[in-house]
Amino acid sequence: MSCPICKKPTMPDWRPFCSKRCADIDLGNWFGERYSVPSDDPEDAEKVQEATEPTPPRLH
Repeated sequence: MSCPICKKPTMPDWRPFCSKRCADIDLGNWFGERYSVPSDDPEDAEKVQEATEPTPPRLH
């Protein structure tokens, strides 16, 4: 098995990664929302739509 980050052989202490560095990079990718898990939940689709719709200008 190779490390999903750098493709080097994995190490037992860090499996499925080769090192703490690659494990930390992967964790940072999750925290940075670079990965996502697909969902068929209609509520999730509504949240995405709301988040991507432009905010109307505020009138004073």
